[in-house]
Amino acid sequence: MSEARGHATRPNIILILADDMGYSDIGCYGSEIETPNLDGLAAGGLRFSQMYNYARCCPTRASLLTGLHPHQAGVGQMTADLGVAPYQGFLNQNCVTIAEALKPSGYQTLMSGKWHVGGDVHGLANPLAVQGDERHPRPVDRGFDHYWGAMGANYFHPARIAIDDRIEGPPEGDFYLTDGITDNAIRQVTEAQAQDSPFFIHVAYFSPHWPLQALPEDIEKYRGKYRGGWGNLRTSRHEQQKGSGLLDSKWEISPRDAQAPDWEEEVTEKEWEAARMAVYAAQVDRMDQGIGRIVANLRELDILDNTLIFFLSDNGGCAEFLGEDGPSEIPNSTTPDGRTVRVGNSPDIEPGSDETYASYDLPWANASDTPFRMYKHWVHEGGISTPLIVHWPDAVAGGRLSHAPAHIMDIMSTCLDAAGGEYPLQHGGHDITPTEGASLLPAFQDLAWRRPDPLCWEHEGNAAVRLGDWKLVKDRAGDWELYELNEDRTELNDLAATNPERMAELTGIYADFVQRCGIISWDEQYERLKGRFNLLDYPGSRY
Repeated sequence: MSEARGHATRPNIILILADDMGYSDIGCYGSEIETPNLDGLAAGGLRFSQMYNYARCCPTRASLLTGLHPHQAGVGQMTADLGVAPYQGFLNQNCVTIAEALKPSGYQTLMSGKWHVGGDVHGLANPLAVQGDERHPRPVDRGFDHYWGAMGANYFHPARIAIDDRIEGPPEGDFYLTDGITDNAIRQVTEAQAQDSPFFIHVAYFSPHWPLQALPEDIEKYRGKYRGGWGNLRTSRHEQQKGSGLLDSKWEISPRDAQAPDWEEEVTEKEWEAARMAVYAAQVDRMDQGIGRIVANLRELDILDNTLIFFLSDNGGCAEFLGEDGPSEIPNSTTPDGRTVRVGNSPDIEPGSDETYASYDLPWANASDTPFRMYKHWVHEGGISTPLIVHWPDAVAGGRLSHAPAHIMDIMSTCLDAAGGEYPLQHGGHDITPTEGASLLPAFQDLAWRRPDPLCWEHEGNAAVRLGDWKLVKDRAGDWELYELNEDRTELNDLAATNPERMAELTGIYADFVQRCGIISWDEQYERLKGRFNLLDYPGSRY
């Protein structure tokens, strides 16, 4: 038994992932949104203040599941096949998922929710997603014993339901996707507990990804709450973050994004804008309620103490105006019973019901990412910073805060370390790319732990390197910027011009990363994407 683990039996493992949720969107990271269940896990466990994702849905999921950079796993961009292996759009055969890696240690492997690493079947609405060919791998093809997931970006009326290796039609009767994911996670856990072996379950919520659709009772809790606007919200969240010790008080909040209008002087539709954020908050709230139900089920089964729970998000807040993930995700113009669906962000469309299809847009995403700059897609802190809550009563003391930089690639190594497993050299007759992750198990005990290796990112030409407290970063249209994060984590004071030796060191690390992972330039990615998706600039977006 590992002394670092401090437990007698292999833990059950639950990996919970939110979709498009910003750094400050839950209570224990500064939010006013009611998340008592996540806050309770944090109070009984460990929070990380500097956990990083990979800036976008598919790359993050590929990296999280495999312990590699997404390009090494085949998902360097999204699910379109760009004609080169690092950007083929589906998990390749030279990686293993956490599920595949844990099975030799006797784990049951389960999943409920969003997959989105299975090739060019946009929105998982295409029947190819369940044919099981190598170019369209399903969870059950990549190590999961059982899977339940919805297809199509609609909370009330998903196009299809996938169960293990089959597809069923849309669910009948009253249905809400977040509850469906929770219900099936609870069912899978309950069934697994009846077996003699531990389980790993990946619970991948769609919430709070657009469209803005929530249950009326949840929306009502937040009606009128955001009439003070996004500026006031950013300020209040930042004060909470500083007061809790999550963020250093010397880090100034980033200025309001230039594309976010002044609430008092420039916003004319304040009630409608407040309603958009209220629906978003309701979506987060319902997810938290579901997590509370999962935890209650663990307690009822008497397995909570030796269950390792992770919670994090796949990218920063989403500034997309509506559909940058692809027009094919926008649903038909009617509900199943024939009511008209009104698509778009317009003050004459009240968001929330199944008759609407909208997003909350850049200014509210700016608040979600408090106190940082930028959003989903970008690798400045606002695009890649995520909450990470770790709860494991048998091995992790409660109420603590780690400021160690860490990365979603580290989850694979952490799960294997906790389970007493080994990362494989081969799987299914294929050589496996060595993991780039580091186990976080030592960090669970030692708050002074620091990750030994540099961190690198590339997504759509947006690029970054972090080495110690230094970060090199750029968006695809700009020059390299350099920040010393111990003094300036909100990236306000660019030191590139005065630190040529540091610039040379970090650009050298990035060049090695590009070579190792087969990264191609954004210009080449863009050319290869043409004809696959509508890449027109959406109004109000940064695409």
